This record gives sequence, C-alpha cells and structure tokens, in this order.
Amino acid sequence: MATIYQVSELAGVSLSTVSRVLNENDYVSKKTKQKVLDAMEQLGYKPNSIARSLASNCTNSVGILVSELDGAFFGEMMSAIEAQLRAAGKHVIITPGHSEENKEKSGLEFLISRNCDAIIAHVEAVSDEYLVKLNKGKTPIYLISRYVDQMKENCISLDNVMGGYLATKHLLEQGHKQINYIAGPLFKPDAYNRLEGHKKALKEYGIAFDEQSLFVGDFKETGGYKGLQHFFNINKEFTAVVCANDEMASGVMKCAREHKLDLPKDLAIIGFDNVHFTNYLYPTLTTVDNPVEKMGIMAANLVLKQVYKQNRANIEHIFTPNLLIRDSTTRLTRS
Repeated sequence: MATIYQVSELAGVSLSTVSRVLNENDYVSKKTKQKVLDAMEQLGYKPNSIARSLASNCTNSVGILVSELDGAFFGEMMSAIEAQLRAAGKHVIITPGHSEENKEKSGLEFLISRNCDAIIAHVEAVSDEYLVKLNKGKTPIYLISRYVDQMKENCISLDNVMGGYLATKHLLEQGHKQINYIAGPLFKPDAYNRLEGHKKALKEYGIAFDEQSLFVGDFKETGGYKGLQHFFNINKEFTAVVCANDEMASGVMKCAREHKLDLPKDLAIIGFDNVHFTNYLYPTLTTVDNPVEKMGIMAANLVLKQVYKQNRANIEHIFTPNLLIRDSTTRLTRS
C-alpha cells in the first residue's frame, strides 16, 4: 500500500506540500498540485484521515466535554456545536465530566490524548487556575457557559447575574415580596451567579434576603420538587418561587399540584434556560432565555476561526439573557 512519504518522493515535493494538497490548501500552485495528484494516481494512493493527520499535524477533530450527556440543555449544546463543526468538515469526540473535579480532569486529559485540535469544555468543578495552566499546553481549551478572565478570548458565556436579576425583578414588578429561591449547586459558577442576581433584585426593592427562603437543589426535577416540599415543611410563607433552571421549575409544578395549588393564582413560578419543554408545561413556564444553541454555534465558530484559520466574523463572547413571560407568573392579587 502506497504511503504519503512515497507520494512526496515521487512528486519531488515536501511532506508539507503533499499535506496542503490533501487539505485543499489554496497556497499550492496548480503545477505543483498536479504533480502531487499524478504521483498519487501512479502509486494508487488513497488519502485517509490518519495520513492527513500525520502530514499536517491536524486531526480535524474537536473534543467536547459536557457535564452530562442527558437532559435538554446539554443536548441542545452538543447538537449545535457538532452541526457547526461538521458543516466545516470537522468531527467531534464527546465525553462527560459529571461536574466532579477528578472526572472533569480525566475527561480533559482523555481528549488531549486523542490528539484533538481543540477542546470545547463545559466544566464546573475544576479551578480557573487549572484551566489557565491547561490552556498553555499543546491543545487550546475553549470554555462555554463559563468566564475566566485570563482566558476571556477563549470563553463563550452568559451574564448569569443579569439572568437571575431579571427573573426576580419580574416577580417584584408583579407585586410579589415573599419570593423563595431554589438554587443549583452553589459550587457551580452559573448557579452562584444566578443567586447573586436574585439578591441584587431584592436589594433594589428594599427587601432583605432571608436564608430560610433559599433551598439548594441539584439542577434536576427532583431538586425542585424537594425544594418546594422543604418550604412547605418549614411553614415558610411565600407567593412565588424562582428556580435556577427549568428542570427544577417543572419539579416545583409537580409538587405544587400535589398540594392542590392553583397555578399561577396560588403560586407564581419562574425558571431559567428556556429549554424546549417549557412551552409545553401547564401553565407554560415563564423563564429566562439561555441561548445555549447560539452559544454552541459561537463556540464552534471561535474554534474554526482561531484553530483552523477559517473566516468567522463577529465572535460574541458574552451573551445577554432575555426574560420570556408566559403563563406561570401573574400579578399578585392577595396581600
């Protein structure tokens, strides 16, 4: 079987020139390109991805690390990244980190060992310092849904403080003052920042934050269910609940119905993310739009621009959330 080295020798050109021909690089003259093609035909050489990788030091593969492989949020994220990279002729290798430091590190090291040209990572447990150090290695790291100042040019993130603020402000504008909050795990930057936004809105309206109004959930439906049940158990009076994501909001709805509450008359509920099922809940869920699909596309475009030198204009690094008002929130009609 002919090799790329034999093609190089027969054509009388360097390996890098053969590589440029294989990768359809425009910087090769027509005459030189034809010599390489003639040599390939004479030798019966059939290019493959491994040969191209050896010749160009480029695997045309991008690693993706996400917290989980299930759930609407991560499904939308992975799908958007993969589709954008595939359209550009790149492949993806996906592995989960499960929001645990050792598993995130193991996942990142696995993707590096697979010689990925770059890694797009949704990581929550590893430190900023670890990411900065890792990014100085041979494989560039791009972060999605996380901001690290020393890597800001490699980050695609959401203003989560603003998102948390918008959610609570909406309820305050509707006359609600007794507002409980179900947070995600607070070691996660998204969860922590959304809670900070909630506190900011309360402060703006002159309402002191009460620790009893807070329940730390798990970003899953079960966390929302347990959170609302907790507030019932401690006899905490409230008229509205802000949830740090839509899955927990759906759990709150389930628990509320088991307690015979009329939604939203008896309890206003707001979520965060705007995943696809929110429009099909009853009542439809008021939520903060987290444009994860757009962010995934932008992360892929950032890699295509910086790593593969493709023309990708207007890279947006920080996205601004929007409030989507539906039927699960309403103006308070009782004191």
